[in-house]
Amino acid sequence: MQKKLHLVSLGCTKNLVDSEVMLGRLKEYEITDENTEADVIIVNTCGFIDAAKEESINTVLNLHNERKKDSILVMSGCLSERYKEELQAEMPEIDIFTGVGDYEKIDALIASKQSTFSPEVYLATETSGRVITGSNYHAYIKIAEGCNQACSFCAIPSFKGKLHSRSLSSIIKEVEMLVGEGYYDFSFISQDSSSYGRDMGLKDGLIDLINAVETIEGVKSARILYLYPSTTTFELIDAIADSKIFQTYYDMPIQHIDDAVLKIMKRGFGEKKTIELLEYMKSKPNAFLRTSVIAGHPGETEESFEKLCNFMESFGFDRFNTFHYSNEETTTAHSMEQIPQEIINKRAEILGAIAEASTLRSLEKMLGQTITLVIDGESDEHEYLLSARPLLWAVDIDGEILINDTSDLPVEYGKMYEAKVTELVGTQLLATLIKSH
Repeated sequence: MQKKLHLVSLGCTKNLVDSEVMLGRLKEYEITDENTEADVIIVNTCGFIDAAKEESINTVLNLHNERKKDSILVMSGCLSERYKEELQAEMPEIDIFTGVGDYEKIDALIASKQSTFSPEVYLATETSGRVITGSNYHAYIKIAEGCNQACSFCAIPSFKGKLHSRSLSSIIKEVEMLVGEGYYDFSFISQDSSSYGRDMGLKDGLIDLINAVETIEGVKSARILYLYPSTTTFELIDAIADSKIFQTYYDMPIQHIDDAVLKIMKRGFGEKKTIELLEYMKSKPNAFLRTSVIAGHPGETEESFEKLCNFMESFGFDRFNTFHYSNEETTTAHSMEQIPQEIINKRAEILGAIAEASTLRSLEKMLGQTITLVIDGESDEHEYLLSARPLLWAVDIDGEILINDTSDLPVEYGKMYEAKVTELVGTQLLATLIKSH
């Protein structure tokens, strides 16, 4: 009888790509959503901030409590890499530990029941044999690993190392291969995508990538996630806006806007230049702007917090995330004087409310517009509604539009349609299909 595999991928989409590589190595297993039936259970963990670490540990322990006798429980990814000694000493429940270097060896590790931590960070290539999950038309493409930035709050470089970019030819081969399998929409991801290629001596690596992807027949849509202010140029903003394939989508986490806090954060760019970049992005036709900010970083005074709130309220981001500051060992902010947790929570709550209002204004602007979207499937809201995503929006993070009128067009999941946005009910947009692409 075929053995069963249950895999949980936590954290970011960069983690998801590595999880898909593991699925590719374990094709002989039947994938199951029922963890109690699985012969092998893998949790690809996140070790970024406290909330993610807690979720990873709780997920692993809950799966252990429910697993069947003689099953193998594997803990992989960032958390197990970051705390390998402690976790191996304190978690006898785990059969195999592995970090961020051995995703392509997962089949051998399971066969030998051995834990291993390679010194190199793994970066998927076109030969990795990934199994794409969650979509029949969209795929994430990881373009680099690691990060050369030294942000005061971030521990990622301590366990992911310095920037390591994939060759452009490797990226192009993978996209061409996936186009051959029917995928046409791509999200290009890494810790700091605007630095892509700098370790290989490329001055404008991301612009080179945009130009190369544009020549691939069959790519209909693409976007870049996670730009960094000091490595994002006006030329790059132009290249994204001018592209016929890449969406005018700018995802640039700014973390704060007050000069003093940015300096403490070691962001090294400052308020004036950050705002210049953001204004330039916003000036592009049909631009969509997403960012993230941190509430309660050491050194954030009431005045600097108020300045951040005023900016986030007035600028007009389409989406923004707020992170509670998390005091991480191995970071320079760890030894700074900390802001009390109740103040961090309160500030995050205030920013969260501003983010909701900002999203609502962005949605209101779409009323009456004709847009290109993809139907993903039946909506969770109601069986007579369809869940769709405008091609401009990023998968999973920017929301959905509900189709309540198909105009009697034949409906195919994963297919592109023109639709008119007709109504906003609460925070939910409704649309009518006009024609298929």
